Order: sequence, then C-alpha cells, then structure tokens
Amino acid sequence: MITLRPGSHAYRLLLVLAVSGEYPMHSLHLLGSSRALEDTVRRLENVQQFRSPSGADLGTCKMLTTSGRGDQRTIRLYKGALPLLQSIHPAALTHYMLLTGGHRFSGSAGHVERNHRVAESVAVCLAAGVEMRTFLLPSLQKRAIRQVVPEYACFYPARSVKQLDRTEMSKTIFTRVTGALFTPGYCYAVYNTRNAVMRWSGMGEFKTARHLEELSRMNAGPARAGHAILLGKRMELALQTLLESDRSKSMELRFDRIYPHVHFIPMTEHGIRLLRILTLLDWNERVLSAVFPEEMRAVRPGVMEYDAQNGDTLILSHLDGDIARLVRVRQALEHSDTPYEILCFPWQSQFVNGYMGGRAQLREVPMSDLESALGLGQP
Repeated sequence: MITLRPGSHAYRLLLVLAVSGEYPMHSLHLLGSSRALEDTVRRLENVQQFRSPSGADLGTCKMLTTSGRGDQRTIRLYKGALPLLQSIHPAALTHYMLLTGGHRFSGSAGHVERNHRVAESVAVCLAAGVEMRTFLLPSLQKRAIRQVVPEYACFYPARSVKQLDRTEMSKTIFTRVTGALFTPGYCYAVYNTRNAVMRWSGMGEFKTARHLEELSRMNAGPARAGHAILLGKRMELALQTLLESDRSKSMELRFDRIYPHVHFIPMTEHGIRLLRILTLLDWNERVLSAVFPEEMRAVRPGVMEYDAQNGDTLILSHLDGDIARLVRVRQALEHSDTPYEILCFPWQSQFVNGYMGGRAQLREVPMSDLESALGLGQP
C-alpha cells in the first residue's frame, strides 16, 4: 500500500508530473535519493493500492509508465492513475489535462527534450522551496499594471509565460526559456542548458527578455528584470558557455548583452542551496553586508565592476554565480593592472580561475558560513 503523503517519493513524483507532464529518468537525483527513487518508480510501474495521509482509500492502479532509452528515457503518469492528481489539489487534474492536451504526448526527441528541460527546472525550484504548483498560482496577464504574483518565490513554467496571447506566442514560442521565477524584487528568466553548451543566437531570446520585462512590470510591480538563471548539470558548462560567448559575432545578441545578470546554477545540492539564497528578500544587500565590513563597501560606480575595496585592491562577490559580471570584469582587467580579488564558493573556484586566467586572486567563502549569516537552516 502506498500512502501519498506530502514529501514522500511517490508524492513528489506525482506532483512534478502534475506540473510538467513527464520527467527524465536520469534526473531523479533532483527529487531525492536516486537509488530510492528508482526503486519507487519500479514499484509504481506495478499495480498498487493508494491511500491518503488520513487513511482514505484512493483506489488501486499503476501510477507510472516509462519509455525511451538513455537520456530520452522518460517517466509519465499511467492513464488509470489520473484521478490520483486530485489528491494533490482539486485543480491539479484539470491543469494536467490542459498541459498535456488530454494526456497525449509527442514521441519526437525534440518534444521530449523540451519537456525534460522544463521538468528539471520545476524539480530544482521544488527542492529550493520555490512554489512551483502552477495550478495554485494566479494567471499572468498583460491588461493592466497590478500585483498579480504572490509576495514569495514562485515559478511559472514556459507554457504560462509564452501562451498569454497569439502575439506573444509568435515572439517566444521557439525560445529556450523554461519559465519565469518571480521573487520579491526580481523576475528571473530561467534557462536549462542541461549537459550541453547553450548557444545564444538570434532574436528569440532578445524578444523573450523584453517580453519578461513587460510581464514583470504588469504583474510584479517594481520587480527587476534583466536577470536570468542558467541551469546546467556541471560547473564546467559555465566556463564553456563563457568561452563560446566570447566567439560570438553578434555582440548585441550575446547572453551578457541580452541579460546583464546571468546566474549559473548547477543542478546539484550546491546549486539548489545557491538558488535558495537568490530567492531571499533583498538578497544582494544581505549577502554583501554579510561578507564585507561597511567601510569596505563600494560607495560609487568605478571604471570596472566591484563590490568592495581593500586599499588598492578591488573585490567582486561571485557568491551569486553571476557569470555576466565575470565577462565584464575580465574585459576590464585586460586593459588594467589594478589589483583584483574575487570571492567565491569552494565549488566555484576552479571555474572562476579557469575563466579569469590568473588575472584576479580568489578567496573562498564556505557556503555554510554564508547560509548561517543569512539565517538559512539546512536545505
């Protein structure tokens, strides 16, 4: 017998599938222990009896079905298990049917790949404590300026962002954005490069950035746009993304021109902990106040970007994972002998050093120390 208790493996699988339709088998680690979840998936591919936490009988059925091979192996709900969605929320089943077009899926590799990108973004948000239950969120709109999004971190998947009306769909339907993350004061465009370098080219992402800027103004008041979150499976992808961008022939379409701030979040425990920091209220000021004494803080813009100064040494905080700022700093240091230092987490240092090429000194900040200073408990 399976009890669909919030937080259990079976419940988390059901919840993610309710929001994304399907989920990649090889990314189960984002939902908890890979080994335990693989066992759960195998168990749920067979007929089980389900009950609610209160003990109410939810029926007997298979819950999951899997198909495909390798990276294309995907997890979907078994048709007979669709009534279980109502145990999550009365609106979950209706949302799922609209999302999947009546429980129908394309078998093309491209469609599966796009669905998996969104599903992994949903899973990372779930792990970071971001509200990702789309069926509980108010719909975005572009009719009037008003506060629509909640006053806490919430994720709207790509479908909610792209399909407001036909005009916007024509601009954003083929872009790679997987959704929009709204937090107090910010609107992040979320991208998922998965296990390959994302090449930012064409006008699609530029139009998406402008679209999200307008969405933010109409639905989130003073929330700052111009920020993107780039998810990736490995830290090396951040370095490869920067090097690929350096070879871009269209300067105005480089990722650091489209989004002045691009926060690289590895799809690991460290990345999820970093995302928790980026969803805090007034996170930037709180992070800088935690790592720099007041007398060292930068009081005015300089000839290059920096957050603090110690004597002649300029200091940048990379504790937000903003790789777009690193691009601007490296370009400035190519024409300057100014002593420079970069603060980073230990798991970021190899990437930062590889990109800066010895142009700056690194100082590591333990992630647990910063979390403690910010009042964050264990993930």
